[in-house]
Amino acid sequence: MPNKRPNVIVFLTDDQGYGDLSCMGATDFRTPNLDRLASDGVRFTDWYSNSPVCSPSRAALLSGRYPGNAGIRVILRGHRSTAGLPQSTPTLATMLRDAGYQTALSGKWHLGLTEESRPQSHGFDRSFGFFAGCIDYYSHIFYYGANQGGPGQNPTHDLWEDDSEVWMNGEYFTDLIARKAVEYMREMAAKDEPFLLYVPFNAPHYPMHAPEKYMNKFAHLPWDRQVMAAMISAVDDSIGEIMNEVVRLGLADDTLSVFTSDNGPSRESRNWLDGTLDPYYGGTSGKFRGHKYSLFEGGIRLPGIMNWPGHIKSGVVSDTPVASMDIVPTVLDAVGIDSSQYEINGTSLLAHVTEQEGLDERPLFWEIGDQTAVRRGKWKLVLNGQLVEHEDPIADVHLSDLETDPGEAINLADEEPAITAELKQLAEEWRAGIEKRWAEQYAAPDEESRTYRMV
Repeated sequence: MPNKRPNVIVFLTDDQGYGDLSCMGATDFRTPNLDRLASDGVRFTDWYSNSPVCSPSRAALLSGRYPGNAGIRVILRGHRSTAGLPQSTPTLATMLRDAGYQTALSGKWHLGLTEESRPQSHGFDRSFGFFAGCIDYYSHIFYYGANQGGPGQNPTHDLWEDDSEVWMNGEYFTDLIARKAVEYMREMAAKDEPFLLYVPFNAPHYPMHAPEKYMNKFAHLPWDRQVMAAMISAVDDSIGEIMNEVVRLGLADDTLSVFTSDNGPSRESRNWLDGTLDPYYGGTSGKFRGHKYSLFEGGIRLPGIMNWPGHIKSGVVSDTPVASMDIVPTVLDAVGIDSSQYEINGTSLLAHVTEQEGLDERPLFWEIGDQTAVRRGKWKLVLNGQLVEHEDPIADVHLSDLETDPGEAINLADEEPAITAELKQLAEEWRAGIEKRWAEQYAAPDEESRTYRMV
């Protein structure tokens, strides 16, 4: 355990696929700041989100629990009466603030809009950003569903600092995130206590907006790829600004940084901005099958980077399966907080990233709608797996050997009946436990938890 408690920065992107960083395989654009973060630390080839959609994955990342155990299982609505993360679920911010940390957030929340669901009610001393699932990058208005009619469907301005609404019309939100993150970090660095800075970007989630200087940089690419590269490049520059400020403040050796995405790339037609209903393929999940909402690898396997100079060796690549819920126990371990006082489903990666110790093999689970999945070792089983949302499953049971078939192209369920039966039982028992707890502790009367909505 280090003698000095580290500062912690957690970066999160939105709808960014596995293959949309140059250090993860992108060849048509570069992400030099994230590449540097990876080359100076650990890059994970088998990092998973805990959900293929945003609200549940964020709940898991901040709580260290599976989404169903944290109280969020689907994408939350964006009107101001939307409840979200339960008060009974402690977050990393709550845990660290109780240990004397300063805490701040700059970016997208999407874990509820009611007062008791907001960042200030979940451990954050300062917060800047929006509460819903998406906003216009320049007006900061939540437009989703505006033309559908019914209560709560009108366009809503959604930009806040702490609990006060603020107006910054015309300023690109990715730039605002970086500016506020640096401002908060400077304020916190001036004090003796360490800090947690949570920076959840909304890029490259639709609407597909990017400043002209970034669009011009990638003018040689087709529009769908051009705007994706532009948005991610803006994020990369923003992360560079924040990490450069860490260095300027003399905090580099005392700061543990993590980067990942919330789920795989979106294929939603609204990404096009031209009114067509064509699926969008501007983002890529690399060699993996599936995308946002799917429990095949493309929907949940994502970029993962961990950096801590002087503690994590540079140039390390880990192929151990890990998940975003592992961030909480890893940070608690690094800080010296006994995680046994909290309900946590994740596993500390600290010894793995600092000493290259192996992790005990464990199953990892996922669920969304009617889909359930489990990975154990090289085996991955998906029940009712959908490649495209709102379409029929491609198979009731799909078993893959990820070592030989990372794209999950071959269904081995019939060829490996023993493995299939064992993993199927494991997945169904885990899912039954989630359903039981949900019904007893979290379920809303309207059963909205069972309804998947894109946003």
